[in-house]
Amino acid sequence: MFTIGDFARHGRVSVRMLRHYDAIGLLRPARVDPHTGYRFYAADQLSRLNRIIALKDLGFTLEQVGAVLEERIDAEGLRGMLRLRRAELETALAEARTRLDRVGARLRAIESEGRMSAQEVVVKKIPAVRIAELSAVAASFGPQDISPVIGPLYDELCCRLGGAGLTGFGPGVAYYEDAGRGDGSVVVHAGMTVPEGTEVEGVLVHVLPGVEEAATVVHHGAMDDVLPTAQTLATWIDANGYASAGYTRELYLECPEDPARWVTELQEPVVRA
Repeated sequence: MFTIGDFARHGRVSVRMLRHYDAIGLLRPARVDPHTGYRFYAADQLSRLNRIIALKDLGFTLEQVGAVLEERIDAEGLRGMLRLRRAELETALAEARTRLDRVGARLRAIESEGRMSAQEVVVKKIPAVRIAELSAVAASFGPQDISPVIGPLYDELCCRLGGAGLTGFGPGVAYYEDAGRGDGSVVVHAGMTVPEGTEVEGVLVHVLPGVEEAATVVHHGAMDDVLPTAQTLATWIDANGYASAGYTRELYLECPEDPARWVTELQEPVVRA
Protein backbone atom coordinates (compact mmCIF):
# COMPACT_ATOMS: atom_id res chain seq x y z
CA MET A 1 0.00 0.00 0.00
CA PHE A 2 1.06 3.58 -0.71
CA THR A 3 0.19 6.68 1.23
CA ILE A 4 -1.53 9.31 -0.86
CA GLY A 5 1.74 11.27 -1.05
CA ASP A 6 3.73 8.25 -2.26
CA PHE A 7 1.02 7.30 -4.76
CA ALA A 8 0.92 10.85 -6.11
CA ARG A 9 4.69 10.81 -6.52
CA HIS A 10 4.69 7.49 -8.37
CA GLY A 11 1.78 8.56 -10.54
CA ARG A 12 3.33 11.98 -11.29
CA VAL A 13 0.20 13.81 -10.15
CA SER A 14 -0.63 16.10 -7.25
CA VAL A 15 -2.16 15.04 -3.95
CA ARG A 16 -4.86 17.64 -4.52
CA MET A 17 -5.77 15.94 -7.81
CA LEU A 18 -6.05 12.53 -6.11
CA ARG A 19 -8.33 13.99 -3.45
CA HIS A 20 -10.52 15.48 -6.17
CA TYR A 21 -10.71 12.15 -8.03
CA ASP A 22 -11.73 10.51 -4.77
CA ALA A 23 -14.40 13.13 -4.11
CA ILE A 24 -16.04 12.60 -7.51
CA GLY A 25 -15.71 8.82 -7.39
CA LEU A 26 -13.26 8.55 -10.27
CA LEU A 27 -10.42 6.95 -8.29
CA ARG A 28 -11.23 5.79 -4.77
CA PRO A 29 -8.42 4.83 -2.37
CA ALA A 30 -7.99 1.10 -1.83
CA ARG A 31 -8.33 1.72 1.88
CA VAL A 32 -9.12 4.60 4.22
CA ASP A 33 -7.99 4.40 7.84
CA PRO A 34 -11.21 4.67 9.91
CA HIS A 35 -9.42 6.46 12.74
CA THR A 36 -7.16 8.94 10.94
CA GLY A 37 -8.94 9.24 7.58
CA TYR A 38 -5.62 8.68 5.79
CA ARG A 39 -5.97 7.37 2.24
CA PHE A 40 -3.96 4.39 1.01
CA TYR A 41 -3.63 3.21 -2.60
CA ALA A 42 -2.63 -0.12 -4.13
CA ALA A 43 0.02 -0.46 -6.85
CA ASP A 44 -2.47 -1.85 -9.37
CA GLN A 45 -4.43 1.42 -9.12
CA LEU A 46 -1.65 3.13 -11.10
CA SER A 47 -3.15 1.49 -14.19
CA ARG A 48 -6.48 3.28 -13.66
CA LEU A 49 -4.69 6.54 -12.89
CA ASN A 50 -2.72 6.27 -16.13
CA ARG A 51 -5.95 5.82 -18.08
CA ILE A 52 -7.57 8.80 -16.37
CA ILE A 53 -4.67 11.09 -17.23
CA ALA A 54 -4.42 9.77 -20.80
CA LEU A 55 -8.14 10.29 -21.44
CA LYS A 56 -7.94 13.80 -19.97
CA ASP A 57 -5.13 14.55 -22.40
CA LEU A 58 -7.35 13.30 -25.20
CA GLY A 59 -9.72 16.13 -24.34
CA PHE A 60 -12.38 14.19 -22.39
CA THR A 61 -14.09 15.79 -19.41
CA LEU A 62 -13.76 13.95 -16.10
CA GLU A 63 -17.39 12.88 -16.41
CA GLN A 64 -16.66 11.41 -19.83
CA VAL A 65 -13.50 9.77 -18.47
CA GLY A 66 -15.61 7.98 -15.87
CA ALA A 67 -18.04 6.78 -18.52
CA VAL A 68 -15.24 5.46 -20.72
CA LEU A 69 -13.59 3.64 -17.83
CA GLU A 70 -16.87 2.01 -16.94
CA GLU A 71 -16.84 0.45 -20.39
CA ARG A 72 -13.50 -1.09 -19.38
CA ILE A 73 -11.53 0.00 -22.43
CA ASP A 74 -8.51 -2.24 -22.98
CA ALA A 75 -4.92 -1.08 -23.45
CA GLU A 76 -5.00 -1.52 -27.24
CA GLY A 77 -8.16 0.55 -27.57
CA LEU A 78 -6.64 3.29 -25.45
CA ARG A 79 -3.44 3.22 -27.51
CA GLY A 80 -5.51 3.68 -30.65
CA MET A 81 -7.28 6.69 -29.15
CA LEU A 82 -3.96 8.18 -28.05
CA ARG A 83 -2.44 7.72 -31.51
CA LEU A 84 -5.44 9.45 -33.07
CA ARG A 85 -5.21 12.33 -30.61
CA ARG A 86 -1.47 12.66 -31.21
CA ALA A 87 -2.06 12.89 -34.96
CA GLU A 88 -4.70 15.58 -34.40
CA LEU A 89 -2.35 17.57 -32.15
CA GLU A 90 0.51 17.27 -34.65
CA THR A 91 -1.77 18.55 -37.41
CA ALA A 92 -2.91 21.45 -35.24
CA LEU A 93 0.70 22.25 -34.36
CA ALA A 94 1.74 22.25 -38.03
CA GLU A 95 -1.18 24.55 -38.87
CA ALA A 96 -0.23 26.86 -36.00
CA ARG A 97 3.37 27.00 -37.24
CA THR A 98 2.15 27.83 -40.74
CA ARG A 99 -0.04 30.64 -39.40
CA LEU A 100 2.88 31.90 -37.34
CA ASP A 101 5.09 31.93 -40.45
CA ARG A 102 2.44 33.93 -42.33
CA VAL A 103 2.18 36.43 -39.50
CA GLY A 104 5.96 36.74 -39.52
CA ALA A 105 5.97 37.37 -43.27
CA ARG A 106 3.36 40.12 -42.87
CA LEU A 107 5.38 41.72 -40.09
CA ARG A 108 8.53 41.66 -42.21
CA ALA A 109 6.57 43.21 -45.08
CA ILE A 110 5.55 46.05 -42.77
CA GLU A 111 9.07 46.47 -41.42
CA SER A 112 10.65 46.53 -44.90
CA GLU A 113 8.30 49.14 -46.38
CA GLY A 114 10.29 51.67 -48.38
CA ARG A 115 13.68 50.06 -47.75
CA MET A 116 14.37 48.68 -51.24
CA SER A 117 16.12 51.12 -53.54
CA ALA A 118 15.10 51.65 -57.15
CA GLN A 119 18.40 50.10 -58.31
CA GLU A 120 17.30 46.66 -57.05
CA VAL A 121 14.38 46.49 -59.50
CA VAL A 122 15.19 45.92 -63.17
CA VAL A 123 12.73 46.24 -66.05
CA LYS A 124 13.69 43.84 -68.83
CA LYS A 125 12.45 41.51 -71.53
CA ILE A 126 11.94 37.88 -70.51
CA PRO A 127 12.73 35.43 -73.33
CA ALA A 128 10.56 32.46 -74.23
CA VAL A 129 11.68 29.18 -72.68
CA ARG A 130 10.86 25.51 -73.24
CA ILE A 131 9.53 23.88 -70.08
CA ALA A 132 8.10 20.60 -68.88
CA GLU A 133 5.30 21.27 -66.42
CA LEU A 134 2.60 19.90 -64.19
CA SER A 135 -0.28 22.04 -62.99
CA ALA A 136 -3.03 22.10 -60.38
CA VAL A 137 -5.53 24.55 -58.91
CA ALA A 138 -4.96 26.42 -55.64
CA ALA A 139 -7.77 28.09 -53.71
CA SER A 140 -6.05 31.49 -53.83
CA PHE A 141 -2.77 33.23 -54.61
CA GLY A 142 -1.99 33.38 -50.89
CA PRO A 143 1.04 31.45 -49.66
CA GLN A 144 -1.16 29.31 -47.40
CA ASP A 145 -2.83 27.92 -50.53
CA ILE A 146 0.07 28.01 -53.01
CA SER A 147 2.71 26.22 -50.91
CA PRO A 148 0.73 22.99 -50.34
CA VAL A 149 0.11 22.77 -54.10
CA ILE A 150 3.37 23.81 -55.74
CA GLY A 151 5.66 21.72 -53.54
CA PRO A 152 4.08 18.35 -54.43
CA LEU A 153 3.88 19.42 -58.10
CA TYR A 154 7.63 19.95 -58.25
CA ASP A 155 8.31 16.72 -56.36
CA GLU A 156 6.24 14.77 -58.87
CA LEU A 157 7.67 16.64 -61.86
CA CYS A 158 11.29 15.98 -60.85
CA CYS A 159 10.41 12.35 -60.20
CA ARG A 160 8.93 11.94 -63.68
CA LEU A 161 11.80 13.76 -65.39
CA GLY A 162 14.33 11.66 -63.52
CA GLY A 163 12.37 8.50 -64.29
CA ALA A 164 12.54 9.37 -67.98
CA GLY A 165 16.33 9.49 -67.73
CA LEU A 166 16.59 13.25 -68.17
CA THR A 167 19.48 15.10 -66.57
CA GLY A 168 20.54 18.72 -66.62
CA PHE A 169 17.00 20.09 -66.64
CA GLY A 170 16.24 23.31 -64.83
CA PRO A 171 16.09 25.91 -63.48
CA GLY A 172 12.49 25.87 -62.33
CA VAL A 173 9.94 28.35 -63.61
CA ALA A 174 6.56 28.78 -61.93
CA TYR A 175 3.75 30.84 -63.38
CA TYR A 176 0.13 31.41 -62.50
CA GLU A 177 -3.19 32.28 -64.08
CA ASP A 178 -6.73 32.84 -62.95
CA ALA A 179 -8.70 29.60 -62.78
CA GLY A 180 -11.77 31.34 -64.20
CA ARG A 181 -14.10 30.17 -61.44
CA GLY A 182 -14.84 33.60 -60.05
CA ASP A 183 -13.72 32.56 -56.55
CA GLY A 184 -10.12 33.78 -56.61
CA SER A 185 -8.64 30.35 -57.32
CA VAL A 186 -5.55 30.16 -59.52
CA VAL A 187 -3.92 27.56 -61.73
CA VAL A 188 -0.42 26.79 -60.50
CA HIS A 189 2.06 25.79 -63.22
CA ALA A 190 5.24 24.17 -61.90
CA GLY A 191 7.78 23.96 -64.71
CA MET A 192 11.39 23.02 -65.34
CA THR A 193 13.36 24.23 -68.36
CA VAL A 194 14.22 21.33 -70.67
CA PRO A 195 16.09 20.94 -73.98
CA GLU A 196 14.31 20.80 -77.32
CA GLY A 197 12.96 17.38 -78.20
CA THR A 198 12.10 16.46 -74.61
CA GLU A 199 9.09 14.17 -74.24
CA VAL A 200 7.86 12.74 -70.93
CA GLU A 201 4.68 10.74 -70.53
CA GLY A 202 2.06 12.59 -68.49
CA VAL A 203 4.01 15.85 -68.54
CA LEU A 204 3.17 18.88 -70.68
CA VAL A 205 6.21 20.08 -72.63
CA HIS A 206 5.80 23.40 -74.41
CA VAL A 207 7.33 26.80 -75.03
CA LEU A 208 6.36 29.31 -72.36
CA PRO A 209 5.98 32.63 -74.20
CA GLY A 210 8.31 35.45 -73.25
CA VAL A 211 7.30 38.69 -71.59
CA GLU A 212 7.95 41.89 -73.52
CA GLU A 213 8.43 43.96 -70.39
CA ALA A 214 8.71 42.72 -66.81
CA ALA A 215 9.73 44.38 -63.56
CA THR A 216 12.11 41.95 -61.86
CA VAL A 217 13.76 41.66 -58.47
CA VAL A 218 15.80 38.93 -56.80
CA HIS A 219 14.43 37.39 -53.61
CA HIS A 220 16.82 35.72 -51.19
CA GLY A 221 15.26 33.16 -48.85
CA ALA A 222 12.38 30.73 -48.64
CA MET A 223 9.36 31.31 -50.86
CA ASP A 224 7.14 31.20 -47.78
CA ASP A 225 8.88 34.48 -46.86
CA VAL A 226 8.52 36.12 -50.30
CA LEU A 227 5.76 38.55 -49.29
CA PRO A 228 7.97 41.52 -48.32
CA THR A 229 9.92 41.29 -51.59
CA ALA A 230 6.76 40.87 -53.68
CA GLN A 231 5.03 43.83 -52.06
CA THR A 232 8.10 46.05 -52.38
CA LEU A 233 8.17 45.16 -56.08
CA ALA A 234 4.49 46.11 -56.36
CA THR A 235 5.18 49.43 -54.65
CA TRP A 236 8.05 50.14 -57.05
CA ILE A 237 5.85 49.35 -60.07
CA ASP A 238 3.18 51.77 -58.92
CA ALA A 239 5.67 54.50 -58.02
CA ASN A 240 7.49 54.36 -61.35
CA GLY A 241 4.65 54.77 -63.80
CA TYR A 242 3.91 51.12 -64.53
CA ALA A 243 0.90 48.87 -64.06
CA SER A 244 0.87 45.15 -63.45
CA ALA A 245 -0.13 43.04 -66.45
CA GLY A 246 -0.48 39.64 -64.81
CA TYR A 247 0.66 37.28 -62.11
CA THR A 248 4.32 37.28 -61.11
CA ARG A 249 6.49 34.50 -62.52
CA GLU A 250 9.14 32.87 -60.36
CA LEU A 251 12.50 31.81 -61.75
CA TYR A 252 14.29 29.60 -59.23
CA LEU A 253 17.96 30.46 -59.71
CA GLU A 254 19.37 28.53 -56.75
CA CYS A 255 17.51 25.89 -54.74
CA PRO A 256 19.81 24.27 -52.16
CA GLU A 257 18.44 21.90 -49.55
CA ASP A 258 17.99 24.73 -47.06
CA PRO A 259 15.07 26.90 -48.34
CA ALA A 260 16.47 29.89 -46.42
CA ARG A 261 19.33 29.97 -48.96
CA TRP A 262 17.13 29.94 -52.08
CA VAL A 263 17.59 32.63 -54.71
CA THR A 264 14.53 33.42 -56.81
CA GLU A 265 13.87 36.08 -59.42
CA LEU A 266 10.37 37.52 -59.37
CA GLN A 267 9.23 38.59 -62.84
CA GLU A 268 6.06 40.66 -63.00
CA PRO A 269 4.69 41.57 -66.44
CA VAL A 270 4.12 45.32 -66.66
CA VAL A 271 2.83 47.97 -69.03
CA ARG A 272 3.14 51.74 -68.90
CA ALA A 273 0.32 53.09 -66.78
